Amino acid sequence: MAGLTAVGALLHLPVPYVPFTLQPVFVCLAGAWLGARLGAVSQVVYVAAGLVGFPVFVGGGGVHYLLEPTFGYLLGFPLAAWTVGTLADQATSYRRHLVAVEAGLTVLYLTGVPWLYLNLRYLAGQPLSPVATLALGLAPWPKDLLLGLGVAWLACRVQRLRRTAG
Repeated sequence: MAGLTAVGALLHLPVPYVPFTLQPVFVCLAGAWLGARLGAVSQVVYVAAGLVGFPVFVGGGGVHYLLEPTFGYLLGFPLAAWTVGTLADQATSYRRHLVAVEAGLTVLYLTGVPWLYLNLRYLAGQPLSPVATLALGLAPWPKDLLLGLGVAWLACRVQRLRRTAG
């Protein structure tokens, strides 16, 4: 799942500050398919690989990413996968899987947007208002919520296949 998250970074639309990527799809699938603990671990592996220099992030890799405006989203990847895995663990319906995915996405944005604001305001010296930062930071959220419908469906299907096979 760490590798798929890296692929999700390659498939992106470069917009200012917060690019549109497919990473949240794979973060949520990691939690849904691997469970809370392993899903979170897969995302820790992804973030660690990028920080040590593997070019797995949208703009490459390296420890300098700690200072990037979008690093808060990366910090949120393990938390989001854990959230999805925890809520999807006992889910038996599409609706419950959807709630798990949407909760994971919410956690992702709750870590990403504050980091974006603090970074732009205090490190980059850009006097953006909190409202302007929210607009920038939440710009990809509608795309992620829409893709979350498919993620929940995939998570539900895989869980049903597991139950019938095991």
